[in-house]
Amino acid sequence: MNITPFSSIKEIRHLLDSKQLSARELLDFTLKRFEAFDQGLGSTLELFDVESILKASQDAGPLAGIPGLIKDNICQKDRIASCASKILEHFSSTYDATAISRLKKSGALLVGRANMDEFAMGSSTETSAYKKTHNPWDTSRVPGGSSGGSAVAVAAGLVPWSLGSDTGGSVRQPASLCGIVGIKPTYGLVSRYGLVAYASSLDQIGVFSRTVYDNALVLSVMAGHDVNDASSLAIAPQDYTVDLQSILPKGLRIGVVHDALNAPGMDAEITAAIEQAVAQLQTLGATIKHVSLPTLDYAAAAYFILSRAEAASNLSRFDGVRYGLRNKQAKSLVDMYSSTRHDGFGAEVKARIIVGNYVLSTGHASEFYQNAKKVQRLIRKEFIDTFKDVDVLVMPTNPAPAFKFGAYDADKLQIDLQDYFTCSVNLAGIPALSIPCGQTKDKLPIGFQLIGPHLSESILYRVAHAYEQNTTWHTLHPQGF
Repeated sequence: MNITPFSSIKEIRHLLDSKQLSARELLDFTLKRFEAFDQGLGSTLELFDVESILKASQDAGPLAGIPGLIKDNICQKDRIASCASKILEHFSSTYDATAISRLKKSGALLVGRANMDEFAMGSSTETSAYKKTHNPWDTSRVPGGSSGGSAVAVAAGLVPWSLGSDTGGSVRQPASLCGIVGIKPTYGLVSRYGLVAYASSLDQIGVFSRTVYDNALVLSVMAGHDVNDASSLAIAPQDYTVDLQSILPKGLRIGVVHDALNAPGMDAEITAAIEQAVAQLQTLGATIKHVSLPTLDYAAAAYFILSRAEAASNLSRFDGVRYGLRNKQAKSLVDMYSSTRHDGFGAEVKARIIVGNYVLSTGHASEFYQNAKKVQRLIRKEFIDTFKDVDVLVMPTNPAPAFKFGAYDADKLQIDLQDYFTCSVNLAGIPALSIPCGQTKDKLPIGFQLIGPHLSESILYRVAHAYEQNTTWHTLHPQGF
């Protein structure tokens, strides 16, 4: 068997199709790797048994026999969907999310549930009610969040792909900190049906992988209109792998957001790595233009307000009445509500609900929520205007490499600002792709994001693939796995 821990989907597909490897052998190989390494990484909340994994998927399609891991806020029929929260600890989903049903139809083997920040609220996977997830490049450091478990499983070579969700950067930031590829698609490209909502107008299911081709393949399986999701875009599925080449499109114009590269707090090694990546793209034939996004300074504040307002509304359904945790000893309805939510939600989730209710309250909604919506409209317009002069934008994914556990316990604002470079993309509803572009002197991964206009996934993948094929960063993996 010629499989290696870091084989790509493309390589595994060849082994399966040529009968050098069976789906059962591959699945056994995958589960044994989780057994060997995940106790020290904490990427999963649950691994499923072999027979139920095989039974749940069909045996034909582009992902037939390929194992993947699913973030625990994406519903899988007859599986727990806890969102890494005590309030949903024993909740079993009665249906598949649309993304899951399409993956199963393609033959993908869904091996388990990935750890995450509770209800996707966090940037380090430290707020999970169950365990912390460790960065495989340095296990004393966080993997990013909120999709940290999904990112770690791919980075450590446990699975070749996984799913996360991105509300303000929760796929791209952990992808960058773990040295892999991660995409936040155009809002509405991938159905949100079956994704437990954090902020409904911002959430999107995204993909982690070790190569750009693999990422494009998984997105191709999931994307497309869904009648079950009112925000789903009425577009037909397409194959994002067909145009991938080792050269850039002729006449490509790349805008470098210079006020991002020079932002306060930017790590000098990250700035240098991105500048080298831009130079490589220029060598490949791109025209480089330096652009400014003045609204970037206001994006994080607008995101904090809007996401927390929507979270307060969405999480009001978890009250002990319909499903999830319930205090059965409560002596009144109000007591049941308050004790259920007190015991079921963690500190970060409670804090965001409180802020969300405050900014929506009488006397404050116009001061906070309505003004944040105005800023969101300005951000969208600024991106639209900028893309009149360039085809894609280059911007940092995160301002610093992976940090130590507990580094921001005394300064919660700093961990919130991990979304500084990513959340504007969610506010605008446009796609962005993070890819590795370097390492620090301490051998920690560095990534940057390519940002495009509405429904520009094809061009993002093509630019990223050309860069990847002319560099070696995607071939580097953490040691010991």
